[in-house]
Amino acid sequence: MYDEFNIHVLNNTMTNKRNKKLKVVACIPAYNEEYTIAKVVLKAMKYVDKVIVCDDGSTDMTAEIAEKLGATVIRHERNMGKGIALRDLLIEAEKFKPDIIVTLDADDQHDPSEIPKLIEPIEKGNADIVIGSRYVKGAKTDAPLYRRVGLWLINTLNKKILRITIKDTQSGFRAFAVNSLKVLKSARSKGFGIESEQLALALNKGLRVIEVPITVRYKGVKRASKKVPLLHGGEIITTMLRLLVEERSLLCLGIAGGILIIAIISGTCLLLLFNANRYFSIPIALITLGALFTGMMFLITAVILYAITRPPQKR
Repeated sequence: MYDEFNIHVLNNTMTNKRNKKLKVVACIPAYNEEYTIAKVVLKAMKYVDKVIVCDDGSTDMTAEIAEKLGATVIRHERNMGKGIALRDLLIEAEKFKPDIIVTLDADDQHDPSEIPKLIEPIEKGNADIVIGSRYVKGAKTDAPLYRRVGLWLINTLNKKILRITIKDTQSGFRAFAVNSLKVLKSARSKGFGIESEQLALALNKGLRVIEVPITVRYKGVKRASKKVPLLHGGEIITTMLRLLVEERSLLCLGIAGGILIIAIISGTCLLLLFNANRYFSIPIALITLGALFTGMMFLITAVILYAITRPPQKR
Protein backbone atom coordinates (compact mmCIF):
# COMPACT_ATOMS: atom_id res chain seq x y z
CA MET A 1 0.00 0.00 0.00
CA TYR A 2 2.81 2.38 0.89
CA ASP A 3 5.93 2.60 -1.17
CA GLU A 4 8.83 1.63 1.08
CA PHE A 5 11.20 4.04 -0.61
CA ASN A 6 8.84 7.00 -0.17
CA ILE A 7 8.36 6.17 3.49
CA HIS A 8 12.15 6.02 3.92
CA VAL A 9 12.55 9.42 2.25
CA LEU A 10 9.81 10.99 4.39
CA ASN A 11 11.33 9.58 7.54
CA ASN A 12 14.78 10.90 6.75
CA THR A 13 13.70 14.37 5.62
CA MET A 14 11.77 15.17 8.79
CA THR A 15 13.32 17.93 10.88
CA ASN A 16 12.87 18.54 14.55
CA LYS A 17 13.41 22.23 15.25
CA ARG A 18 11.87 22.40 18.69
CA ASN A 19 14.08 23.42 21.55
CA LYS A 20 12.87 20.78 23.97
CA LYS A 21 13.42 20.88 27.70
CA LEU A 22 11.34 17.90 28.74
CA LYS A 23 11.17 14.40 27.27
CA VAL A 24 7.84 13.80 25.53
CA VAL A 25 6.41 10.45 24.44
CA ALA A 26 3.36 10.15 22.17
CA CYS A 27 0.98 7.21 22.64
CA ILE A 28 -1.40 6.22 19.84
CA PRO A 29 -4.07 3.51 20.24
CA ALA A 30 -4.91 2.13 16.79
CA TYR A 31 -7.36 -0.36 15.33
CA ASN A 32 -7.37 -0.94 11.56
CA GLU A 33 -5.87 2.48 10.72
CA GLU A 34 -3.55 1.59 7.82
CA TYR A 35 -4.85 4.53 5.78
CA THR A 36 -3.90 7.19 8.33
CA ILE A 37 -1.34 5.75 10.76
CA ALA A 38 1.68 6.78 8.64
CA LYS A 39 0.61 10.42 8.50
CA VAL A 40 -0.14 10.56 12.23
CA VAL A 41 3.12 8.87 13.26
CA LEU A 42 5.29 10.99 10.95
CA LYS A 43 3.73 14.27 12.06
CA ALA A 44 3.89 13.31 15.75
CA MET A 45 7.60 12.48 15.45
CA LYS A 46 8.30 16.14 14.68
CA TYR A 47 7.15 17.19 18.14
CA VAL A 48 8.01 14.32 20.48
CA ASP A 49 11.00 12.19 21.41
CA LYS A 50 9.29 8.82 20.99
CA VAL A 51 6.13 7.47 19.39
CA ILE A 52 4.45 4.31 20.68
CA VAL A 53 1.53 2.67 18.87
CA CYS A 54 -0.75 0.03 20.35
CA ASP A 55 -2.11 -2.13 17.54
CA ASP A 56 -5.31 -3.28 19.18
CA GLY A 57 -5.94 -6.45 17.20
CA SER A 58 -5.92 -4.89 13.73
CA THR A 59 -6.46 -7.13 10.72
CA ASP A 60 -4.74 -4.75 8.31
CA MET A 61 -1.20 -3.33 7.99
CA THR A 62 -1.45 -0.80 10.85
CA ALA A 63 1.29 -2.37 12.97
CA GLU A 64 3.67 -3.03 10.09
CA ILE A 65 3.44 0.55 8.79
CA ALA A 66 3.96 2.11 12.24
CA GLU A 67 6.92 -0.18 12.94
CA LYS A 68 8.51 0.59 9.57
CA LEU A 69 8.37 4.30 10.38
CA GLY A 70 10.28 3.79 13.62
CA ALA A 71 7.46 3.72 16.15
CA THR A 72 7.54 1.23 19.00
CA VAL A 73 4.56 -1.07 18.48
CA ILE A 74 2.61 -3.02 21.10
CA ARG A 75 0.44 -5.76 19.58
CA HIS A 76 -2.80 -7.21 20.90
CA GLU A 77 -3.77 -10.52 19.33
CA ARG A 78 -7.42 -9.46 19.39
CA ASN A 79 -9.31 -6.22 19.83
CA MET A 80 -9.26 -5.48 23.58
CA GLY A 81 -10.77 -1.99 23.64
CA LYS A 82 -9.43 1.55 23.87
CA GLY A 83 -9.16 1.50 27.66
CA ILE A 84 -6.85 -1.51 27.73
CA ALA A 85 -4.85 -0.13 24.80
CA LEU A 86 -4.27 3.16 26.62
CA ARG A 87 -3.21 1.45 29.85
CA ASP A 88 -0.71 -0.73 27.97
CA LEU A 89 0.60 2.37 26.21
CA LEU A 90 1.13 4.22 29.50
CA ILE A 91 2.97 1.21 30.96
CA GLU A 92 5.20 0.98 27.89
CA ALA A 93 5.82 4.73 27.85
CA GLU A 94 7.14 4.64 31.42
CA LYS A 95 10.05 2.51 30.22
CA PHE A 96 11.37 5.53 28.31
CA LYS A 97 11.33 7.74 31.43
CA PRO A 98 9.31 10.60 29.93
CA ASP A 99 8.41 13.88 31.58
CA ILE A 100 5.21 14.22 29.56
CA ILE A 101 3.01 11.71 27.74
CA VAL A 102 0.68 12.75 24.94
CA THR A 103 -2.19 10.58 23.70
CA LEU A 104 -3.86 11.10 20.35
CA ASP A 105 -6.08 9.13 18.00
CA ALA A 106 -4.76 7.28 14.97
CA ASP A 107 -7.55 8.29 12.58
CA ASP A 108 -6.10 11.74 11.72
CA GLN A 109 -8.79 13.67 13.59
CA HIS A 110 -6.18 15.32 15.80
CA ASP A 111 -3.44 17.55 14.48
CA PRO A 112 -0.03 16.57 15.94
CA SER A 113 1.26 20.08 15.18
CA GLU A 114 -0.81 21.20 18.19
CA ILE A 115 1.23 19.03 20.58
CA PRO A 116 3.45 21.99 21.66
CA LYS A 117 0.32 23.94 22.62
CA LEU A 118 -1.02 20.92 24.50
CA ILE A 119 2.10 20.34 26.59
CA GLU A 120 2.89 24.00 27.30
CA PRO A 121 0.84 24.27 30.55
CA ILE A 122 2.66 21.20 31.92
CA GLU A 123 6.06 22.58 30.88
CA LYS A 124 5.24 25.80 32.74
CA GLY A 125 4.12 23.85 35.83
CA ASN A 126 0.52 25.04 35.60
CA ALA A 127 -1.18 21.66 35.07
CA ASP A 128 -0.85 17.92 35.62
CA ILE A 129 -3.24 16.99 32.82
CA VAL A 130 -4.20 18.97 29.73
CA ILE A 131 -7.27 18.17 27.63
CA GLY A 132 -7.40 19.20 23.99
CA SER A 133 -10.93 20.60 23.91
CA ARG A 134 -13.49 21.14 21.18
CA TYR A 135 -15.60 23.37 23.43
CA VAL A 136 -13.40 26.19 24.68
CA LYS A 137 -12.79 29.52 23.00
CA GLY A 138 -10.55 29.19 19.96
CA ALA A 139 -11.36 25.54 19.23
CA LYS A 140 -12.41 24.42 15.76
CA THR A 141 -14.39 21.35 14.72
CA ASP A 142 -16.60 20.26 11.85
CA ALA A 143 -18.37 17.54 13.85
CA PRO A 144 -21.71 16.45 12.32
CA LEU A 145 -24.91 17.33 14.18
CA TYR A 146 -25.57 13.83 15.54
CA ARG A 147 -22.09 13.70 17.03
CA ARG A 148 -22.39 17.17 18.57
CA VAL A 149 -25.68 16.16 20.19
CA GLY A 150 -24.19 12.90 21.47
CA LEU A 151 -21.12 14.64 22.90
CA TRP A 152 -23.30 17.29 24.55
CA LEU A 153 -25.34 14.53 26.22
CA ILE A 154 -22.25 12.65 27.44
CA ASN A 155 -20.60 15.84 28.74
CA THR A 156 -23.82 16.82 30.54
CA LEU A 157 -24.12 13.38 32.16
CA ASN A 158 -20.49 13.53 33.26
CA LYS A 159 -21.20 16.86 34.93
CA LYS A 160 -24.41 15.72 36.61
CA ILE A 161 -23.38 12.19 37.62
CA LEU A 162 -19.65 12.50 38.30
CA ARG A 163 -19.48 16.29 38.85
CA ILE A 164 -16.80 16.62 36.16
CA THR A 165 -16.73 20.25 35.04
CA ILE A 166 -14.43 19.70 32.05
CA LYS A 167 -16.27 20.80 28.90
CA ASP A 168 -14.86 18.12 26.58
CA THR A 169 -14.74 14.91 28.60
CA GLN A 170 -14.37 12.64 25.57
CA SER A 171 -11.36 14.17 23.89
CA GLY A 172 -8.63 11.61 23.24
CA PHE A 173 -6.02 14.31 22.59
CA ARG A 174 -4.44 14.74 26.02
CA ALA A 175 -1.15 15.44 27.76
CA PHE A 176 -0.14 13.97 31.10
CA ALA A 177 2.66 14.92 33.45
CA VAL A 178 4.55 11.84 34.58
CA ASN A 179 3.37 12.36 38.18
CA SER A 180 -0.22 11.62 37.09
CA LEU A 181 0.52 8.16 35.64
CA LYS A 182 -0.01 6.22 38.86
CA VAL A 183 -3.57 7.57 39.10
CA LEU A 184 -4.34 7.10 35.41
CA LYS A 185 -3.13 3.48 35.32
CA SER A 186 -5.64 2.56 38.01
CA ALA A 187 -8.53 3.17 35.59
CA ARG A 188 -10.38 -0.09 34.85
CA SER A 189 -12.54 0.80 31.84
CA LYS A 190 -11.86 -1.46 28.87
CA GLY A 191 -13.57 0.63 26.20
CA PHE A 192 -14.45 4.24 25.42
CA GLY A 193 -15.40 5.01 29.02
CA ILE A 194 -11.69 5.36 29.76
CA GLU A 195 -11.71 9.13 29.10
CA SER A 196 -14.42 9.77 31.71
CA GLU A 197 -12.77 7.49 34.26
CA GLN A 198 -9.37 9.13 33.84
CA LEU A 199 -10.89 12.53 34.55
CA ALA A 200 -12.91 11.29 37.53
CA LEU A 201 -9.81 9.70 39.08
CA ALA A 202 -7.62 12.73 38.38
CA LEU A 203 -10.07 15.22 39.89
CA ASN A 204 -10.73 13.01 42.93
CA LYS A 205 -6.98 12.90 43.58
CA GLY A 206 -6.64 16.67 43.29
CA LEU A 207 -4.67 16.71 40.04
CA ARG A 208 -4.78 19.98 38.12
CA VAL A 209 -6.72 19.53 34.87
CA ILE A 210 -7.12 22.29 32.30
CA GLU A 211 -8.38 22.52 28.72
CA VAL A 212 -6.79 24.15 25.70
CA PRO A 213 -8.48 24.74 22.33
CA ILE A 214 -7.65 22.33 19.50
CA THR A 215 -8.82 21.56 15.98
CA VAL A 216 -10.70 18.30 15.47
CA ARG A 217 -11.47 17.16 11.94
CA TYR A 218 -14.34 14.86 10.94
CA LYS A 219 -14.83 15.57 7.24
CA GLY A 220 -12.68 13.28 5.13
CA VAL A 221 -11.85 11.06 8.12
CA LYS A 222 -12.43 7.41 7.30
CA ARG A 223 -14.66 5.86 9.99
CA ALA A 224 -14.23 8.42 12.75
CA SER A 225 -15.71 5.86 15.16
CA LYS A 226 -15.31 2.08 14.97
CA LYS A 227 -18.58 1.50 16.85
CA VAL A 228 -22.22 2.29 16.31
CA PRO A 229 -22.82 5.62 18.13
CA LEU A 230 -25.40 4.09 20.49
CA LEU A 231 -22.97 1.33 21.55
CA HIS A 232 -20.19 3.88 21.91
CA GLY A 233 -22.37 6.07 24.13
CA GLY A 234 -23.62 3.04 26.06
CA GLU A 235 -20.05 2.10 27.04
CA ILE A 236 -19.41 5.60 28.36
CA ILE A 237 -22.67 5.78 30.35
CA THR A 238 -22.02 2.32 31.84
CA THR A 239 -18.63 3.54 33.05
CA MET A 240 -20.22 6.62 34.61
CA LEU A 241 -22.74 4.50 36.50
CA ARG A 242 -20.00 2.16 37.75
CA LEU A 243 -17.98 5.10 39.03
CA LEU A 244 -21.07 6.54 40.71
CA VAL A 245 -21.78 3.24 42.50
CA GLU A 246 -18.14 2.97 43.61
CA GLU A 247 -18.25 6.53 44.91
CA ARG A 248 -21.47 5.78 46.77
CA SER A 249 -19.89 2.67 48.33
CA LEU A 250 -17.07 4.81 49.74
CA LEU A 251 -19.60 7.38 50.92
CA CYS A 252 -21.65 4.67 52.65
CA LEU A 253 -18.49 3.31 54.27
CA GLY A 254 -17.58 6.75 55.59
CA ILE A 255 -21.08 7.34 56.96
CA ALA A 256 -21.08 3.88 58.55
CA GLY A 257 -17.79 4.64 60.29
CA GLY A 258 -19.06 7.95 61.66
CA ILE A 259 -22.33 6.50 62.95
CA LEU A 260 -20.62 3.48 64.55
CA ILE A 261 -18.26 5.84 66.39
CA ILE A 262 -21.35 7.58 67.79
CA ALA A 263 -22.69 4.16 68.85
CA ILE A 264 -19.40 3.34 70.60
CA ILE A 265 -19.29 6.69 72.43
CA SER A 266 -22.94 6.55 73.54
CA GLY A 267 -22.56 2.89 74.55
CA THR A 268 -19.49 3.75 76.60
CA CYS A 269 -21.38 6.60 78.32
CA LEU A 270 -24.26 4.21 79.06
CA LEU A 271 -21.92 1.70 80.72
CA LEU A 272 -20.05 4.37 82.71
CA LEU A 273 -23.29 5.88 83.92
CA PHE A 274 -24.63 2.50 84.96
CA ASN A 275 -21.37 1.56 86.66
CA ALA A 276 -21.25 4.81 88.65
CA ASN A 277 -24.92 5.22 89.63
CA ARG A 278 -26.53 1.90 88.75
CA TYR A 279 -28.82 3.97 86.51
CA PHE A 280 -29.78 2.57 83.12
CA SER A 281 -30.58 5.47 80.79
CA ILE A 282 -33.20 4.41 78.26
CA PRO A 283 -32.63 7.49 76.00
CA ILE A 284 -28.90 6.79 75.78
CA ALA A 285 -29.60 3.09 75.22
CA LEU A 286 -31.98 3.96 72.36
CA ILE A 287 -29.37 6.27 70.82
CA THR A 288 -26.76 3.50 71.08
CA LEU A 289 -28.97 0.84 69.52
CA GLY A 290 -30.22 3.20 66.81
CA ALA A 291 -26.70 4.29 65.87
CA LEU A 292 -25.47 0.69 65.93
CA PHE A 293 -28.31 -0.51 63.68
CA THR A 294 -27.98 2.43 61.25
CA GLY A 295 -24.20 2.10 61.09
CA MET A 296 -24.42 -1.61 60.34
CA MET A 297 -26.97 -0.96 57.58
CA PHE A 298 -24.64 1.56 55.90
CA LEU A 299 -21.71 -0.85 56.31
CA ILE A 300 -23.66 -3.70 54.67
CA THR A 301 -24.73 -1.36 51.85
CA ALA A 302 -21.10 -0.35 51.25
CA VAL A 303 -20.01 -4.01 51.09
CA ILE A 304 -22.80 -4.85 48.61
CA LEU A 305 -21.97 -1.89 46.37
CA TYR A 306 -18.28 -2.82 46.44
CA ALA A 307 -19.11 -6.44 45.57
CA ILE A 308 -21.18 -5.26 42.59
CA THR A 309 -18.35 -3.19 41.12
CA ARG A 310 -15.35 -5.31 42.15
CA PRO A 311 -13.47 -6.68 39.12
CA PRO A 312 -13.58 -10.46 38.76
CA GLN A 313 -10.58 -12.34 40.20
CA LYS A 314 -8.28 -14.00 37.73
CA ARG A 315 -7.82 -17.75 38.12
